[in-house]
Amino acid sequence: MATKLAATATDLPVSIDDVRAAHARIRDAIVRTPTLLSKTLSDLTGATVWLKFENLQFTAAYKERGALNTLLLLSDEAKAKGVIAASAGNHAQGLAYNAKRLGVPATIVMPTTTPTVKVVQTEGHGANVVLHGDTFDAAYAHARELEAERGFTFVHPFDDPRIIAGAGTTAIEMLEDVPAIDTFITPIGGGGLISGMATVAKAHSHPVEVIGVEAELFPSMYNRINGTSMPCAGDTLAEGIAVKEPGGITAQMVHALVDDILLVPERALEESVSLLLQIEKTVVEGAGAAGLAALLQHPDRFKGKTVGIVLCGGNIDTRLLANVLLRDLARSGRLARLRIRLQDQPGALYNVARIFDQERVNIIEVYHQRVFTTLPAKGLITDIECEARDRAHLERLVEALRTAGYETSTVELA
Repeated sequence: MATKLAATATDLPVSIDDVRAAHARIRDAIVRTPTLLSKTLSDLTGATVWLKFENLQFTAAYKERGALNTLLLLSDEAKAKGVIAASAGNHAQGLAYNAKRLGVPATIVMPTTTPTVKVVQTEGHGANVVLHGDTFDAAYAHARELEAERGFTFVHPFDDPRIIAGAGTTAIEMLEDVPAIDTFITPIGGGGLISGMATVAKAHSHPVEVIGVEAELFPSMYNRINGTSMPCAGDTLAEGIAVKEPGGITAQMVHALVDDILLVPERALEESVSLLLQIEKTVVEGAGAAGLAALLQHPDRFKGKTVGIVLCGGNIDTRLLANVLLRDLARSGRLARLRIRLQDQPGALYNVARIFDQERVNIIEVYHQRVFTTLPAKGLITDIECEARDRAHLERLVEALRTAGYETSTVELA
């Protein structure tokens, strides 16, 4: 990373006192989510891994903290006029839910492309949802127009000291529960969460390293801090941190307080979502799994450390979650698609199936391909989806098929 600014707490927009005050303000109205030791992940990575389950907040994300802190700091006049935000994600839910509890009118502007389930959920929290534009930028611009026209207070998802202070209360609780934590691994989107957590970390009684994590497809804060210009685009699993432009306030705080930023590939995000469900029996979205993804990608970097990771959100589409889990099974060798060349004659498939039976591998689906193939007219390709115990079991099956004379290959995932 670039050389850090020589910043003191008084130079920055948010201080440890701001975060402590925010915690006193909001703590009775949010879930005090647990910070729990993961023995399995600790054994797997060589670090002592503590997980903060912010996916257990009512709206399943830490965003409630900053939204509530901001609402409580508004004047009575501002509360009466109402608040507005542009968001299709966790910020919308957190703001709408807490505004309804406090009797503050809330308007959320979302792109017209927002999935219906998110619109319905936000409306269910009592917000007035306005659909405008095809992109977030268009929705954001319209929200600022409505702010000016109607006297609403705009609540930014990350680039606001009140939001940052609220987000930092996550770290207050983690260090109260586990004072021995010496490293935070924290997702970065716009930078609100890591700015608040770093404020707390650098005021702790012993040094706490703060490591940020971004998806490789959206290295926006990495670019800002390091002066690079890597592209920010693509379909990332971690859409909650897929931010093209980080905040000005947050960039200042990250530059001053954060020790390093790591980038993680999509495959690591998928693996982490799957591992958290299998090991911790908890559902996280891609952004919520980014901290673990960085730990898995860089085990030597964190070996021997006492690591605190925020599972910052759990709002993931169920169909997407199913795809992630199935892809992880395929990569581990428990699910596979084998492509086998056969002769188009009676008994051909039966003879192959006997080998699957002998190796005790379950056949799930069979696909014959006779037309769109480069084989002679009497040849065919058969794809067989199957379920094995593990990678070694699958490899024994493939070897048995090849020994029996069948040309066999595996269809690999990206």
